[in-house]
Amino acid sequence: MAESLSGKVVAITGAASGIGLACAKACVAEGATVFFVDRAEEALKRICAEVSPDRAIPLVVDLLDPESVRTMVPAILAKAGRLDVFHANAGTYIGGDLVDGDPDAFDRLLNLNVNAVFRTVHAVLPHMIERQTGDIVVTTSVAGHEHIPWEPVYSASKHAVQTLVYTLRRQVAKHGIRVGSIAPGPVITALLDDWVEERLEKAKAAKSLIEPEEIADVLLFMLSRPRHITIRDVVILPASQDI
Repeated sequence: MAESLSGKVVAITGAASGIGLACAKACVAEGATVFFVDRAEEALKRICAEVSPDRAIPLVVDLLDPESVRTMVPAILAKAGRLDVFHANAGTYIGGDLVDGDPDAFDRLLNLNVNAVFRTVHAVLPHMIERQTGDIVVTTSVAGHEHIPWEPVYSASKHAVQTLVYTLRRQVAKHGIRVGSIAPGPVITALLDDWVEERLEKAKAAKSLIEPEEIADVLLFMLSRPRHITIRDVVILPASQDI
């Protein structure tokens, strides 16, 4: 039997847009109090006011700033008293040949896609271990399961966090904490902004892209399983794509 999210406290990073926003909205709709974590302060305030003035809570955190990350959990506990679910979702994308890339841009990608995930998950663990319960979900990518030649640094970053999911799951299961990942193929988000318009329209027409709301459906399924069930990893791809 599915468990309800009603009354649960959820925090989702990258919640001002894309997958994070869709997942945060879905959790609010299921009755959870949700911290929308992002650095886009004005967007967060506007979005949360529209979604639910009571249960959608904007939390401004710059995930690239360790000092800012350290404020995240204390702010959540001060407002809600506990944290039941943490979804490390924020990330960025760079594709193309390595030789043509900007090493500084690669550093920023790795800091957001890898280091920020480690830091935020590390931050929430003591509270969840103390309570002996909790859910941690990481947005990875199909690129974390395969070696995608046209996005080497992005693929490397997703392999890193996928390994975190695998290893952390075994460490914290004894504390009643579930750890899982959602690994989508291409999703219609701002990460596709560098796609040529013609390519994007063709992909949409061919139904070879995923809507953010479809990722949100996966998250709700994972979180609503009875506590003795762990949905470890979900790879979600368009039916026309098989990597």
